[in-house]
Amino acid sequence: MQYRTLGRTGIQVSPYALGAMMFGAMGNPDHGEATRIVHRALDAGINLVDTADMYSHGESEEIVGKALQGRRDDVVLATKFHLPMGEDPNRRGNSRRWVMTAVEDSLRRLQTDHIDLYQVHRPDPVTDVEETLSALTDLVRSGKVRAIGTSSFPASDMVEAQWVSERRGLERFRAEQPTYSILTRGIEREVLPVAQRYGMGTIVYSPLAQGMLTGRVRRGQQTDLRRATRFRHLSDERRIDVVEQLVPVAAEAGISLTHLAMAFAIAHPGVTSALMGPRTMDQLDDLLAGVDVVLTDDLLDAIDAIVPPGTDVGRLDMAYDPPAVQQVALRRRSAGERAAA
Repeated sequence: MQYRTLGRTGIQVSPYALGAMMFGAMGNPDHGEATRIVHRALDAGINLVDTADMYSHGESEEIVGKALQGRRDDVVLATKFHLPMGEDPNRRGNSRRWVMTAVEDSLRRLQTDHIDLYQVHRPDPVTDVEETLSALTDLVRSGKVRAIGTSSFPASDMVEAQWVSERRGLERFRAEQPTYSILTRGIEREVLPVAQRYGMGTIVYSPLAQGMLTGRVRRGQQTDLRRATRFRHLSDERRIDVVEQLVPVAAEAGISLTHLAMAFAIAHPGVTSALMGPRTMDQLDDLLAGVDVVLTDDLLDAIDAIVPPGTDVGRLDMAYDPPAVQQVALRRRSAGERAAA
């Protein structure tokens, strides 16, 4: 396994990372199999394991914590906070109050005394980023956290946070976790260049486009993806059309569509690692079988011809939308102010 430096942290991580979102009630409730999946990934040379407090409402962190007993020092352990962990409105978000509570909860579930990369799962428009950075800085200085990062932050928020850190003498965000795949290349325009400019590593998620780039979603065929009925983008004809164009490209190259998609994700110079989130051991073994796949310039050119660089095909249901897009009042003037004359 080759290793890459996570931004300017000096931390060495594997190009393929193990995502634990599918461990627990959200995916595979078998703790024994999940533990074996973790061990199999570590034995293959993967050293970055990523989870979040809200995955299966803490169960994923508990599984990862148990699986890493005796091997914790060999792992770069990443987790996240922000999304709701209960009905209480203060058990979510990016406030100092919640950051300090959430980290202790995660440390307990993970059975560790420190987190290597603690990530803000989503932006929080109602909390000053300086408050969040101040709390995270205290965690780094206390030794409970080694480095801090973000997930799904727009490029403008990434830049603002870097300026706040510099002006206030606070820890900098050292990594960003955006979604990236052949079908979702929008981050190539701003997010990846900004991350490179500020020395941030990137750990991209959903490189298989939630299963669409495994070949399990094809035109005119019944899919066995359990999430297909919950997410509209999995039946988006524009995305399916691209999959149909990619299948023969992969076949001509003599590799599977899954391996093509994973190799594409780590080929960009702005990408540090790509998360794979297997639910079963068979899925993990299939992904590991492609670790040696390297895409040629001709193959990358063929992909560019199908999905131009910097473009998204359709829209992911779970993509982050800022308040300026979500709230009608922020994108429409009042009726009385709309006239030009």
